[in-house]
Amino acid sequence: MSEPTFDLIPEQALAWHRAGKGAALATVIETWGSAPRRVGSQLAINGQGEIVGSVSGGCVEGAVIVDAIESIAMGDARELEFGVSDGDAFAVGLACGGTIRILIEPVGAVLPEQMLADLISARAARQSVAYDVDLATNTRALHMNGFTQRFAMDRSGFEEGTRRFIAIHNPPLRMIVVGAVHIAQALMPMAQMAGYDPVLLDPRDSFASAARFPGQRILNDWPADAVAKIGLDTRTALVLLTHDPKLDDPVLEIALRSDAFYIGALGSKRTHAKRAARLEEAGFTSVDIARIHGPVGLDIGASSPSEIAVSIMAQITQVLRKGHP
Repeated sequence: MSEPTFDLIPEQALAWHRAGKGAALATVIETWGSAPRRVGSQLAINGQGEIVGSVSGGCVEGAVIVDAIESIAMGDARELEFGVSDGDAFAVGLACGGTIRILIEPVGAVLPEQMLADLISARAARQSVAYDVDLATNTRALHMNGFTQRFAMDRSGFEEGTRRFIAIHNPPLRMIVVGAVHIAQALMPMAQMAGYDPVLLDPRDSFASAARFPGQRILNDWPADAVAKIGLDTRTALVLLTHDPKLDDPVLEIALRSDAFYIGALGSKRTHAKRAARLEEAGFTSVDIARIHGPVGLDIGASSPSEIAVSIMAQITQVLRKGHP
């Protein structure tokens, strides 16, 4: 069983700093044109030039490392800007004349050790946190609230008209898949490629086995018990693939009382209508039940298990990025 993956770049920077190696965090704070990494992407560097993460996919990391090592030694923050002409773009990886600006902050001297530790604690607790640095006043703060739109869109950036950069640290996306069916065999690796930590729930050992789902995280518990233990939050998608009321309904009742951003359930329109009727009898309103995407997935004419998995992944992405249609 594989363990959930997590972006451990701030964590590594703190570990290096506490080990006496020196450390700095380099963050993409602005991009123009076609840039290989999005705003908020980070690279951790220690005083010996070891790195974790990326700010450019490799094309300017060498220069960033040199400046970061100097920044650690001098104890100062630095802003770097890299840009290329269209003619040179592809040679260094910044396609179409892309330009990026990077902020380097040595841990301890500029980025307070305790502030970084508090940020890491919030990440470990799956709590959204915003790192707020005002480059005009050289002040820094953490915020657990506010910046609602930035949290929802998972979007770091400058506040308009200011030199105040907000780095959003959302919990990793998770996907809980109930039912070790053929669709799940395609969906689980797709979810990983899309940046999710997927977990498969099915009490049937013969279905939910390492042989059928190599390298995947599997829990052979009763789904409702497992979901209650794992928890559902605003960064969690739930996909029910059994269309068995004994397995699905208790999970749906938990999900409809949660903040899960996506709830999808396999089954025909007739099956979903019966599901909705049972949930109404259990006390849920039509507004509650409307949160369920059933039949699950976008209507793209999918027929094979892999095509259905594509339709599910597409719908989850649509809801994550654009909201419930």
